[in-house]
Amino acid sequence: MKIALLGTGTMGAGMARRLLGAGFALTVWNRSPARAAPLGEIGATLASSPADAATGADCVIAMLADNTASKDAWLGPQGALGAMAPGTVAIECSTLDCDWVGTLAHAMADAAINFVEAPVTGSKVQAESGTLRFLVGSDQTSLDLARPVLDGMGNAIIHLGPVGSGAVLKLANNFLAGLQAAAFAEALALIEAKGLDRERATGVLRAGAPGSPMVGLMADRMLADDFEPNFLVPLMIKDLGYAEHLLASAGINSALVRAARARFDDAVAAGLGDRDISAVIVPLRAG
Repeated sequence: MKIALLGTGTMGAGMARRLLGAGFALTVWNRSPARAAPLGEIGATLASSPADAATGADCVIAMLADNTASKDAWLGPQGALGAMAPGTVAIECSTLDCDWVGTLAHAMADAAINFVEAPVTGSKVQAESGTLRFLVGSDQTSLDLARPVLDGMGNAIIHLGPVGSGAVLKLANNFLAGLQAAAFAEALALIEAKGLDRERATGVLRAGAPGSPMVGLMADRMLADDFEPNFLVPLMIKDLGYAEHLLASAGINSALVRAARARFDDAVAAGLGDRDISAVIVPLRAG
């Protein structure tokens, strides 16, 4: 089975390595070719454009930053869709706005492509270890065709319903994750400002009602001043913006999503746009 992967950033590179390890013939494309080059050294074919990558592929996967990158990769002048044969499988794993997912699904249907919307939970570690969870919106036939490929990159496929379902849950997931990260940063900044023993205090938070995987991850990273990119600050800002739009479309005026986004905006303003979301605590420590 020949697979094309569009996007070899933090997530896409890990996914590509899993696919190569599973024995798939893989062609990769990235807007910045240097990011894809290491994959060429371990067996991937490097493509010059999305269309080049998709030519002759049985399945095309995208893991891209946002709506604009997705639109360019699929439907742009050198977009993948124009090079795909009817019956090809398309898997969109990016975190996207629901409106754009719907538009893309219509374009795929018009081209007789089997479209699977499959955003993921997990980040760099899960992509590299093959433990991503796919939040799928798709018809059953398309999902069945995509399943061997998804199994090569993750350990759970959750079929939520038709196309669009995955984007709804993914944005709800990232809204909640962003809110927890920002709230924990404020709590830790308070603990530090008042002179409490940080390890003891955060241990109480981990073990008590506020405890969650996100709280544990943020505690580990913030206590260690570990801001190496796992989930970039600007991507969280983007996801919270999409979530705010989705909440508004459901009649929910969310002050919380705006408050969380403001905290991450502060991190970018402090020069932390290339850091992990755990860096949201840095401006709070500065006062």
